[in-house]
Amino acid sequence: MEATFSSPAEAALQREAGSAGLRTPLGDLDRVYELERVAGFVRDLGCQRVALQFPDQLLGDAGAVAARLEETTGSKMFILGDTAYGSCCVDVLGAEQAGAQALVHFGPACLSPPARPLPVAFVLGQRSVALELCAKAFEAQNPDPTAPVVLLSEPSCAHALEALATLLRPRYLDLLVSSPALPLPAGSLNPNPEPLERFGRRFPLAPGRCLEEYGAFYVGGSEAISDPDLDPDLSRLLLGWAPGRPFSSCCPDTGRIQDEGVRAGRLRARRRYLVERARDARVVGLLAGTLGVARHREALAHLRNLTQAAGKRSYVLALGRPTPAKLANFPEVDVFVLLACPLGTLAPQPSSGFFRPVLAPCELEAACNPAWPPPGLAPHLTHYVDLLPGSPFHVPLPPPDSELWDAPDVSLITGDLRPPPAWKPSDDPECSALTPKPQLELAESSPAASFLSSRSWKGLQPRLGQTPVTGAVSGRRGIAIAYEDEGNS
Repeated sequence: MEATFSSPAEAALQREAGSAGLRTPLGDLDRVYELERVAGFVRDLGCQRVALQFPDQLLGDAGAVAARLEETTGSKMFILGDTAYGSCCVDVLGAEQAGAQALVHFGPACLSPPARPLPVAFVLGQRSVALELCAKAFEAQNPDPTAPVVLLSEPSCAHALEALATLLRPRYLDLLVSSPALPLPAGSLNPNPEPLERFGRRFPLAPGRCLEEYGAFYVGGSEAISDPDLDPDLSRLLLGWAPGRPFSSCCPDTGRIQDEGVRAGRLRARRRYLVERARDARVVGLLAGTLGVARHREALAHLRNLTQAAGKRSYVLALGRPTPAKLANFPEVDVFVLLACPLGTLAPQPSSGFFRPVLAPCELEAACNPAWPPPGLAPHLTHYVDLLPGSPFHVPLPPPDSELWDAPDVSLITGDLRPPPAWKPSDDPECSALTPKPQLELAESSPAASFLSSRSWKGLQPRLGQTPVTGAVSGRRGIAIAYEDEGNS
């Protein structure tokens, strides 16, 4: 029972970040972490204080990398670890607290634009790729040389895509190579025409072509991973890729290929189920999963207005990284919506320990916006920025007098007819008040308060003047799940 809601106490107390067995040999640091490029980045900016952000699995090398860069550049380096949210996002808040003038991000990155301007350099890593094996796997999976295919990869394998395309282009005529959407250097000219940016990648499409025409060949993953659904980057691609187009993945070490069509269908079916859960929900918990990604405040306001228009109550919760133990403290909430970067939104989904479902903003939009296209026609948007005004995918809420709000809707989970929203958006853009109710009707109390009143235990009571005064005694020692006097039971 203890492991259901939290990690074992021994694992939390004895865990070491970046163990010695994972450290990179000193002779390989320059190649693995691209220290020459990072040093050039620091010198060009003339920074005296630089923040180095490492994920947990690379913290073992953080001290050696910082010492090498300080010796090379003469600048002061600060190591950022244990980020409040996902390690794939740029921790601009931590960098500002250290007074850093620039930041270098190591490891997998979502490449989401930061909320505040800060010079950032990304070191994605360079994983070895067996080009000959991957080329043979590509030819076996794509026998038609005229079929349009785009090459994708995990961030650490992106350096090998051009070399792989060189082996394939003599035979394949319509081959597109993607690249990470790294920020352009200051003062550089944008290419004309600008390539399409989606899924944290750039696609140099020819004029008149669209990404929905292409199949996909993904280089990445590992056969050692028992559950491939734990890879949020590949899940983002499978959900957002055009349904019906072929999508296959290839292990860069062995060249073993796998058709991802079944997995993509399973992910989309899971998302449709979450949309139905959101439509049945009365109380929605909005989880603030990022403070460093651009436009997160605007997205939070959009989601609150969305739930209000659909007749649901929403509560904004700032809990850091969501865990089953944290979310179980709010049993009155029917569904949670995680407002985070695309990788952070998909990361908690495979876990089955959450008390309530954790949704992405796109699922809440599909559940609460009656103008949203039906399943199969609407794209699955992996970033909340795509839902906001100004995006080509933005779908505004229908006017209050639209018949879409009164259309009958039946729950596919319970089979019951859902009632129409209790209130709708106001006609006056300057008025944020709810639709007034009849004068004699009592106002509905908060669902959270109603749930609390039905509990048998409602918390500690003051009982002023009713508790006798006693002397202080020594209490228990240890942590709450394993006190010293409880033994091993």
